[in-house]
Amino acid sequence: MTLLASEIIAKRVFNPLYIYLDIVFLVALCALLVVRKKYLTLLFGLFGGILYMIVDYGIFHLALHTRSIEGGNLFAVLLWMSMSYGITNFVWIWLWFSRDKFKFEWTLLIVIWWISVPMLANTFGSSLPLITIQRTTGSYHGYMALILFAGYAAAIIYNMFTAEKQYRLPLLWLLITGIAVQFGWEFSLLIGGIRSAGFESFSDKIMTLVVNSLLETNLGAVPIYCIYVLISARVEENLKKREKVTFKARIEELNNIKIIPHA
Repeated sequence: MTLLASEIIAKRVFNPLYIYLDIVFLVALCALLVVRKKYLTLLFGLFGGILYMIVDYGIFHLALHTRSIEGGNLFAVLLWMSMSYGITNFVWIWLWFSRDKFKFEWTLLIVIWWISVPMLANTFGSSLPLITIQRTTGSYHGYMALILFAGYAAAIIYNMFTAEKQYRLPLLWLLITGIAVQFGWEFSLLIGGIRSAGFESFSDKIMTLVVNSLLETNLGAVPIYCIYVLISARVEENLKKREKVTFKARIEELNNIKIIPHA
């Protein structure tokens, strides 16, 4: 049995203070996006939270019955988890796809919080009861792999038949973004003791980290980028209408933005 085909148990163990602290951070992050007039980014982040909830509660729990919880209310915990990682992940993705000049600062803010919050919760909420939530993944990883392959295969074929380099999809940037977002999340959960709790072997911890990083967010990189191109070709970040450009023209605009701008 291959690594990607193996049964992966995605488990998290934390106390309620972790949830409360994270909610405060999410509110602060959304407020900061408003102050910086990143309205389109904020809306996309909120959309991500709703999408995660539909997938996690509607598909993983109600349809596939792969979710289980001890010590908490499943709907409430999944709602928080979905909004937390939906907002942060989709904000991160949107800022990287737009090549925002402060994308690394926004990323550092999110990742540092992911690393810090379990330590804060463990120190100041050590007397609180634990919540354990988990899902099995082997039954649907094949469907995820199909979406991953279909997205990248379509993008690769598109690039092969696009003669002008400036109109091609930035596949390496999409791959880096898709893997980095999930890896940052999984790595933070692992070192914070949230994901690693309950796993007996180090190989189980690494397997979850590697498989999820390669697959779970990365499968949506190509379609999300296309959605970003279509929306940003018509609407500015401050939600004002812009002079409409074609799909290819918008890709050219983005390709001309330096990933690391001059200071």
